[in-house]
Amino acid sequence: MTKPKLPKEFIKLCKKVTAKRPRTVIDHILKHGFVTTQELKDKYGYNHPPRAVRDVKENGIPIEMFRVEGTDGRKIAAYRFGNPNKSRFGKFIGRTAFTKDLKRALIEKYGPRCAIYLEPFGERELQIDHRIPFEVAGDAAEGKQDPEDFMLLCGSANRAKSWSCAHCANWLEQKDTNICRSCYWAYPEDYTHIAMRQARRLDIMWTDAEVSVYDRMKKKTEELQQEMPAYVKKIIERNL
Repeated sequence: MTKPKLPKEFIKLCKKVTAKRPRTVIDHILKHGFVTTQELKDKYGYNHPPRAVRDVKENGIPIEMFRVEGTDGRKIAAYRFGNPNKSRFGKFIGRTAFTKDLKRALIEKYGPRCAIYLEPFGERELQIDHRIPFEVAGDAAEGKQDPEDFMLLCGSANRAKSWSCAHCANWLEQKDTNICRSCYWAYPEDYTHIAMRQARRLDIMWTDAEVSVYDRMKKKTEELQQEMPAYVKKIIERNL
């Protein structure tokens, strides 16, 4: 595949990204024209390639996905730079790292729990995330980190949010922070849509002694040949 000729200014700005993960992706694409999910896993050890690609996007660099043939003959995802004219450098370049003080402030404000599952987690298991995706809003001026702009998520919830946001039309095209402000993934306590879809969501986690309740319910749905979500909905409807 022929490497596209990129504007010198675009390349210069790309090279200003210093964080290791996005810089690895950027350097590979600059050298080879694209990078595959297989290369991100096998060569660089990134077990979640979309996260590495998202890091590049969050620095204001357009990335597009396409398909190539992998070593086993199957089609796999590959990534290359998008239209340089759609670059959003500026407030997106040089993303501010999260501080220990910010995490401490979030725990003091919300407790050591995931904002999506509303369950307690060990502090090390909780990750700081922008309520409004960085790729949409960037960081505050002068790196100010207001706890109101962030949330604590467990790894599972953070991955689910990342996937949903990355496939949202607002993330991809519109970049309207007001749309994010009424989204479940930004404000699960008060929302009107989920990634611009008219839907409602309830994420439930069974832990410790509660696991036995989940196991009994799972066994029951298997006996009834029903899917778990549909079964739970029926129980809720009967008891409202």
